Amino acid sequence: MSRVLYHPVPPQGNVKRFMRNWSTSLGLWGAGAGITALYLLSVTPLVKRELLVKVPVLGGYFEDKTPACDKPF
Repeated sequence: MSRVLYHPVPPQGNVKRFMRNWSTSLGLWGAGAGITALYLLSVTPLVKRELLVKVPVLGGYFEDKTPACDKPF
């Protein structure tokens, strides 16, 4: 007759295994979603002024160099 062996599994074991298997994929999808959101919202003045201008390397590209007399609002 066969024996049934009981091996207790701690509850955090499932979480560790899930994170080990999915962390790279979820990180890449999250980074892609964040970059896409910034790309789509880069034409919004609020995002451009409050976020993109403050990026150290790319900030000069997003600065508004339009003279005040040419701005309609």
